[in-house]
Amino acid sequence: MPVLPGGPSPFHLRRRDVLAYLGASVAGVAYASSAGAQTPPAIIQTTLGEGQRFDPATVMNLARQLSRKAYVPPPNDLPDVFSNLNYDQYVAIKSQRQPIWNADGRGIAVEPLHRGFVFSNAIDLFLVEDGVVRRVTYDPAQFDYGRLALPANLGDVGFSGFRLVANSGDGKPFDFAIIQGATFFRAIARGQNFGAIARALTLKPADPKGEEFPVFRAFWLERPAIGSNSITVHGVLDSESTSGAIRMTFRPGDMTIVDVETTLFPRVTIDHVGLGGIASTYFYGPNDRSNVDDIRPSVYESSGLQMLNGKGEWLWRPLQNPNTLQISAFVDQAPKGFGLLQRDRSFEVFQDDDQRFDRRPSLWIEPLGEWDQGSVQLLEIPTDAEINDNILTYWRPKAPMTAGSEVPFAYRQYWCWTPPERPPLATVVTTRVGRGSVGRRRRFAVEFSTEALGENPPQDVKSVLTVGPGSFHNLRLWSYPERKAVRVGFELDPGNENACEMRLILEAGGKPISETWLYRWTP
Repeated sequence: MPVLPGGPSPFHLRRRDVLAYLGASVAGVAYASSAGAQTPPAIIQTTLGEGQRFDPATVMNLARQLSRKAYVPPPNDLPDVFSNLNYDQYVAIKSQRQPIWNADGRGIAVEPLHRGFVFSNAIDLFLVEDGVVRRVTYDPAQFDYGRLALPANLGDVGFSGFRLVANSGDGKPFDFAIIQGATFFRAIARGQNFGAIARALTLKPADPKGEEFPVFRAFWLERPAIGSNSITVHGVLDSESTSGAIRMTFRPGDMTIVDVETTLFPRVTIDHVGLGGIASTYFYGPNDRSNVDDIRPSVYESSGLQMLNGKGEWLWRPLQNPNTLQISAFVDQAPKGFGLLQRDRSFEVFQDDDQRFDRRPSLWIEPLGEWDQGSVQLLEIPTDAEINDNILTYWRPKAPMTAGSEVPFAYRQYWCWTPPERPPLATVVTTRVGRGSVGRRRRFAVEFSTEALGENPPQDVKSVLTVGPGSFHNLRLWSYPERKAVRVGFELDPGNENACEMRLILEAGGKPISETWLYRWTP
């Protein structure tokens, strides 16, 4: 895809992102600042500002220093001309300058993003060139504002984030990452459309008192070597409960890899922390089409949650759009990986010429170092529109993070078509759910596929299904060697229950030959 010459376009900022960004923006002004407190921007400028020598350890010390002071929320200082923009007005703001380093023969360039709309918080942007910090200054003359009438004394409005552009050797540069809003960032592999959103830190989601949204305060971007295919970004994040230092190394390509290293400095003891967070959308599909009147057969950018637990078991949990909030916890120790995957790569599955959900990235999280006891959390939030990110997953450590401690963690992200590590077993290719034969019964059809189920499939394949509470009936199995597939059908009878957990696996010769299918039915 071509490098876009301007600010965020509808291709990069979709209306469905707005709810998440708006929540973060509101959270940014939820607390009153301490009178007379030195502001985070002032501390940042003094500690690691223009002209100073850069040292990654200083970023860590800066985050530590912030944690020892009372939290000061970002100021509500966005000029009215930008704070009252609608979506179309915001995406009409275009940059008129080349991305930073674009003309230097570097493999990666940077484009600062304007503030406005729901992106109200200012982020300090710094470049690191030859070991020296250089501030990226705002110049209104470098933007085309469309029909907006700007005041004469606009001043330094600042930036809301930045976009990363890969200038590959094939002459086809592409935007591969966007860091903008709260502690959100997105990336894609070559040829994909932006989809799932990563969170650098998730705090207290679905908490009765409300979720806490950390914000990025500043970034330092190290200038890539000439022809390099990687860039290292250092940042400071902050919230009422904690501050933190983050280091992200991006390597774009046919699979874009991001190494994320974060150290948190909690101001208070935090018992609900989410690491490696991913937000996505699931509106409807073959397992969930109630009350849908749409020409498209499916609408989702992630089809399921994949997990490889500490025992080496591969788990697959299809996503749903439930009628009530559903929170699932998959307890584990030393997980090997998890992520939200888009397994459906056929246009026919969606029939959507605009959104192209078949081109949305899968995002796989691989812990670096051992993560101890905890659980993979999955939140499925009811939605009546595809614009909402209604799916959230993350790793929740069992142990709380205590006030005054320093908590490091690291992981690798794979923004990809297919994760590099995948089950050496039959995988679920579709889950279909519909009305059963009588009463509240629901009919299920789960199809598994792998090469081993092709021309000479095992003769003793059987399905092992457990349900609780509730019961199942009419369990059947069909083999389709021409599709290299096995389909399992059954009916769930929930009785008077309003939630039933199911677990299904294929076996042959007394051993598993498929990943484990997990599902929660709710009315």
